[in-house]
Amino acid sequence: MSKIGEGNEFVPLGIAVLTVSDSRNLAEDRSGQVLADRITAGGHHLADRKILPDERAEIAAQLKEWSKNPAIDVVISTGGTGLTGRDVTVEAHRDVYEKEIDAFGTIFTMISMQKIGTSAVQSRACGGVANGTYMFALPGSPGACKDGWDEILAPQLDYRHGPCNFVEIMPRLEENKRRK
Repeated sequence: MSKIGEGNEFVPLGIAVLTVSDSRNLAEDRSGQVLADRITAGGHHLADRKILPDERAEIAAQLKEWSKNPAIDVVISTGGTGLTGRDVTVEAHRDVYEKEIDAFGTIFTMISMQKIGTSAVQSRACGGVANGTYMFALPGSPGACKDGWDEILAPQLDYRHGPCNFVEIMPRLEENKRRK
């Protein structure tokens, strides 16, 4: 079972939040606010926050830009992970990923099943890595953002978490790009 171990110090990360919505503005963005609040309460830095419409090319361009910013270690998007025609966030993420974190969506679905039953099947939450930056796509509901952060991301983005976590392997995410 996982736990916070003794011996490692907390490492604050720079985390950007992207809300994907055709209709929300910053004042109405409850899901993005849930993430922003949890990020800062968890001791991390909110490196940037934006709202973009459900446009695949725009989403991918923002993800690429953030992945190249050394102040941003993690990008979390909310919205656009469903099954409708305008839900293109997952496709935009996959356009950018160098590697996908397959188990992220699986674990998110398992957690969602406990809360919303078989409706969890409609979520396409996903995670991956690009340019040494972690990227995660969560559904657009505040509850889904709470679940994704509280149950998966908060522990995995905490260097003290054991037996392993995302932070401890960050220095090696781009080892394939180093010259030998």
